[in-house]
Amino acid sequence: MKRFNLIMVFNKEENKVLMCYRSKDPYKGLYNLVGGKVDEGEDYLESAYRELFEETGINTSDIIIQPLMDFFWHPLHMEMKVFVGTLNKEKNLVEEVHKLHWISIDEDFFNMLKYAGEGNIGHMFEIYNQTKHLLK
Repeated sequence: MKRFNLIMVFNKEENKVLMCYRSKDPYKGLYNLVGGKVDEGEDYLESAYRELFEETGINTSDIIIQPLMDFFWHPLHMEMKVFVGTLNKEKNLVEEVHKLHWISIDEDFFNMLKYAGEGNIGHMFEIYNQTKHLLK
């Protein structure tokens, strides 16, 4: 089974979300949340923190992330867990491969010409907005 994670990282004011601008496939030329593959023997949360650090320089002293939702694509034998967290301070970001951008949370994340994931990012934001009061 292929396993992945995505992390919704909000700035301290919670009015922007961190996204990467994909420079290669999949989703080349589109914005996506940060995240990546779960290594063999690694649990999802451990993997999410590792990917977050590798792609942005954000570590466990900068943010607490928690699970938001799961996706499972049965025909592809693929699972993805989505985590969410808010930075507890301003942070200088370190780009790994893809350019990082702070995007306003007022964007239309269902716009598939701008955002990766076939509309799933928009769905993630809808679920987050409906449940964020339960995550605090």
